Amino acid sequence: MSELGTGRVMRTDVLVVGSGPGGALLAHLLARAGVDVVLAEKQSTLERSFRGETIAARSVLTLRELGFEDSLREHGFIEMTGIGQWERGRRVMHIDYRRFPIGAVPIDIPQPALIGAFLDASAEYANFTYLSPATLTGLVEEQGQVRGAVLRTGDERVQVRARLVVGADGRFSKTRKLSGLPADVQQMERDFLWFKLPRPHEWGHEGNLVALRDRHLVILPAFPDLLRVGYNLPKRGLADARAQGLEAFKAGIGEIAPQLADLVQEHITSWKDTSFLEIFTAQMQTWSRDGLLLVGDAAHTCTPILGQGVNLAIQDAVYFAPVVVRALREQQQAVPGRVFDEVVAERRAHKARVTRFQRLQEDALSRSSTAGTVLRRARLRTIDRLPFKYRMLDRLLNAPHDMSTEDRYARA
Repeated sequence: MSELGTGRVMRTDVLVVGSGPGGALLAHLLARAGVDVVLAEKQSTLERSFRGETIAARSVLTLRELGFEDSLREHGFIEMTGIGQWERGRRVMHIDYRRFPIGAVPIDIPQPALIGAFLDASAEYANFTYLSPATLTGLVEEQGQVRGAVLRTGDERVQVRARLVVGADGRFSKTRKLSGLPADVQQMERDFLWFKLPRPHEWGHEGNLVALRDRHLVILPAFPDLLRVGYNLPKRGLADARAQGLEAFKAGIGEIAPQLADLVQEHITSWKDTSFLEIFTAQMQTWSRDGLLLVGDAAHTCTPILGQGVNLAIQDAVYFAPVVVRALREQQQAVPGRVFDEVVAERRAHKARVTRFQRLQEDALSRSSTAGTVLRRARLRTIDRLPFKYRMLDRLLNAPHDMSTEDRYARA
């Protein structure tokens, strides 16, 4: 698709579309490396409903290396100590995050605070421009290359000419749709409703996954003193849940986790207190073409299990930034898509491992028969007793980190 627009023209090295954690961090890393970068965000404020607020230990370590720890501590966050899976009132599996050798644990911090830290740090650079609200309406293409994009900012159309456009605009990516690159979108069998409750003082900083046959709750401590709860629904089951009524919904939550029954009854007073999330995965063999790169959920949408979406987006930013810097130095025109092939293959392999585990977990949680639930409990107890449990999970949860962020830039 090609659209030239009629408004003013801006010129930059890189246009990043989408100011989620991955896009905002990538724009910051490029700006501090001396690259002229424009970050475009369609929302006018960061204060909106986010669900993915758990930052995995690997990304916590990355942000520490990048110098963000002080700004995040200034806002405040929760260090998560572990997660347990419960069935029939008994814990069948437990992961103590403090036992991993990585030297960090996952944290929960509101995404507006995380993104705000990236934007504040980027604002120190004259070569960084933030456009908000700015909606992507089309790509500028010339001779098969992407040479920029057209944005709508209020009543104005802005044509941003860039040597590279990066689509970091999330699971419903407009950049992906305009790119012409094929995506394999697979619907999962279930969707999620999220809501927040006050966190009891005795709860601590540990998450829980509580299952009852083919229904389950994900219960996570959330900053500053909340619980973030996810409840699975059958695919396209939201209408049925609403038809049955709010009281039936709340009763279902209490059946799975009786300890939440009173809190749910008191604090969930309408459907407006819940937030719906459609669950699907998106797989792409090709993440780039000349002048264009897709990252984060735009390239590889995950399910909410393990909270890996934010983690993968942050790691994408760290892995791709030095490649972009090097390519801009070596190329005079649009950045060739092939320069990203090696990193795309590496990131796609990691995402495939995560998705494979998520699908196995989702399949196990969807079992409703007595035999299926008994087998699920037996498998979890077996994994829980494995002497190499933490080595196995470390490889899955804490992606390979073969060099520091600064080393990656040195190689560039």
